Amino acid sequence: MAEAYIIDAVRTPIGRKKGSLAQVHPADLGAHPIKALIARTGIDANLVDDVIWGCCDTIGPQAGDIGRTAWLVAGLPEHVPGVTIDRQCGSSQQAVHFAAQGVMSGTQDLVVAGGSQAMNAIPISAAMFAGQPYGFDSPFLGSPGWLARYGDEEVNQIRSAEMIADKWNITRDAMEAFAVESHARAQRAIDNGWFKAEIAPLDGLDTDETVRPGTTLEGLAALKTVREGGAITAGIASQNCDGAAALLIAGEAAVKAHGLKPRARIHHISVRADNPVWMLTGPIPATKYALQKAGMSVDDIDLFECNEAFASIPMAWMQELGVPHEKVNVQGGAIALGHPIGATGARLMTTLLGALERTGGRYGLQTMCEGGGQANVTIIERLS
Repeated sequence: MAEAYIIDAVRTPIGRKKGSLAQVHPADLGAHPIKALIARTGIDANLVDDVIWGCCDTIGPQAGDIGRTAWLVAGLPEHVPGVTIDRQCGSSQQAVHFAAQGVMSGTQDLVVAGGSQAMNAIPISAAMFAGQPYGFDSPFLGSPGWLARYGDEEVNQIRSAEMIADKWNITRDAMEAFAVESHARAQRAIDNGWFKAEIAPLDGLDTDETVRPGTTLEGLAALKTVREGGAITAGIASQNCDGAAALLIAGEAAVKAHGLKPRARIHHISVRADNPVWMLTGPIPATKYALQKAGMSVDDIDLFECNEAFASIPMAWMQELGVPHEKVNVQGGAIALGHPIGATGARLMTTLLGALERTGGRYGLQTMCEGGGQANVTIIERLS
């Protein structure tokens, strides 16, 4: 089968809640890394076959195929189409998968893949579970079929994060220690300039503004739990924020024809699903499946990115897979850097690629929990 290559990857800085990017229109937010990507690679934008874009909650200013709109707002050729996809938190990781499949099949040569999310414009509290067969406050309203299959159990991400912490015996203290480390790793990356090459400054912001370097165990212990009697607090959950990221995916023929220098090869792509009531456990079976399909083991992977939607997610995943924490989210995760839902998959891949290059690692594996119990897994191979 033909190969798919990552030519380059770029992202915006991450703007915190009510932060520096709060007033940026979602179309302009998405346009920014696309425009930067075309400029960095020097590729003729007329040659791009498609824009595959991830975004959740495509309502209000994010409606109307934001992937297509972002390309146009970037001032790029009108004949290039765009499509917006929603695989919940994995939307832009799935966008990369679809782009890779396009060039591997030979039906496309150059594809821009990525995603964006303006969470200040469309707060998650206003859009959570919109259009799904269950509601946040009143689960499962409107779907007799869902009720027949899964009953009337409450389904939401907070409950799932709590259930996972309980099942894998992960204490609040342990999750808070994990969160402190996430902030410390992210701040270390900022201090050392490890993010600079992957960020295209936007509206005067050139650094992720979500990181809290002064985060302490004492401070986190003082926070109120989201659910009475539970263990999850805002301090051990990902942050609402704004961000976007874009990658240029190319096939072998395009690499040769245009003299492109790939940064990585896409070694494996897959997606699996688990119980939707548990919702956030998908990365565990998905990673096991991906490693088996790729003929690899945990030991073959140099660096991992497992999205920190809640601390209990990567902690249970590490426990179940036997992945050492020193190889996971080495430059911090979403607890510190934020989780701009539709953009996070592309942001993680951009950061993973840079971390592999910085450390000299060969293989990187990325996964994340997604609504509906789903999880994408991507394994990339750094190229010298």
